[in-house]
Amino acid sequence: MTSAKEQPRKRFLALDTATVTLGVAVTESGRVVHEINASGERNHSVHLLPIIGEALQRSGGAEMLKGITVGIGPGSYTGTRIAVTAAKSLAWSWKLPVVGVSTLQALAWGGWNAGAGSPEDAAGLGARPGEGFGPDWIVPLLDARRGQAYTALFAAQGGEAPRRLASDRVRLMADWVGALAERIEAAKAQGECPRRLWFVGETAVHGGAESLKPLEGAAELRAQPYELEGRWIGFLGEARHASGDTDDVHSLIPNYTQLAEAEANLLKAGKGGVKSR
Repeated sequence: MTSAKEQPRKRFLALDTATVTLGVAVTESGRVVHEINASGERNHSVHLLPIIGEALQRSGGAEMLKGITVGIGPGSYTGTRIAVTAAKSLAWSWKLPVVGVSTLQALAWGGWNAGAGSPEDAAGLGARPGEGFGPDWIVPLLDARRGQAYTALFAAQGGEAPRRLASDRVRLMADWVGALAERIEAAKAQGECPRRLWFVGETAVHGGAESLKPLEGAAELRAQPYELEGRWIGFLGEARHASGDTDDVHSLIPNYTQLAEAEANLLKAGKGGVKSR
């Protein structure tokens, strides 16, 4: 009988095109085998397959893969579809399981790791017993224009994936900041107020002092500009693959969180519609 230590390692391909960065990674047991992150949102459709080919060539080939992970958004409407379509096509062609994971959760994990990994934060990755603080909170941000952002809320989990506290949605930032202030007050009453509140990702538009002014004094505010790296999509996917919680290759769809502008305009003009389900 083969012992647990002798079990073959499982290698996975991860990809995401929901942000300005095209991220492709090959991961294995929580480590990066090879990773390529390329900027240039408008060229994702041109570069994705060649980059996947390069990543596989440098990591042993597709025959070593045990599954595929894809970021399903929310984020760029067109960009998200590119990765999801590619992941489904490859999974079907190679007869591999596929899982979709939240782009925002990966963004939160990677952005927080980038910020909290700095020397001044090395001792503050989580609350210490008796201090009256809960884990750091992480707010991923992707600009959705018109004062809105694709965002969510997570609690830092040390070396593990951030724990979700609020769903992935497109939100008006002014309202979202107010809602976060209320959540912090409620957490204070339970002795679980976060020591730090991290805003990570596309922080230039929504992570400035003026935008976050209602949160002054509620917690230590940190803004961490960050572009998504494919490894965090891969690490999220490894956990789902390990549990057997895979997606159906035909029904996996992007998480748009809202209608694309063109669809919304058609709907307003009475020329289109959406089916509820």
